Amino acid sequence: MARRKDAVTNAAAARRGALDAAAWIAAGLDVLATEGIEAVRIEPLAKALCVTKGSFYWHFADRRALIEAMLTTWSAGRVAAIREQAPREGDPASALRRLAELYTRRSNARGLAIELAIRSLARNDVAASRAVQAVDAERLHLVAALFERLGWPAREASARAVMVYAYLFGQSLLDPKSVSAMDTALALDTLLAAPLPQSR
Repeated sequence: MARRKDAVTNAAAARRGALDAAAWIAAGLDVLATEGIEAVRIEPLAKALCVTKGSFYWHFADRRALIEAMLTTWSAGRVAAIREQAPREGDPASALRRLAELYTRRSNARGLAIELAIRSLARNDVAASRAVQAVDAERLHLVAALFERLGWPAREASARAVMVYAYLFGQSLLDPKSVSAMDTALALDTLLAAPLPQSR
């Protein structure tokens, strides 16, 4: 009963144009995560949101405008996240460890599915490619800065940032039963280690 009441409320709000663009973007990202970019369509989204297509056109000119808004939202969110996760102050070793734990111990299946879908889209879509490039550049830059603060020279710090992200995304796709907790811990310790004194 409560769901039906919410749907009626949403429909009335949509007729007034009160269902904001963020609701459509969130719904689009949900569909992207579960069904892929081809499933991001106006009519099915309107049905899922219990609103008319008129609500959509209140905020977006067309499907492409929605997709570009989704890409902008995703990119801005990922950039904001890494800026929070890789602060320019504080202990760099702790920041690197916290960042690694976000990927290895707190699985975010939806977030990973969205990211993989956007990266797949980026192969043939200029706007998606730009969004991915912006996120990757910020991630690698800020994580490299953490490694520099840990004592690694700039070039090695940049290489380690690449290795960290290659590991974090790669391990998230592995079957957990295939990798022991000991191996995962050792891999992280190796990746996140400070340089030996003679390497400084």
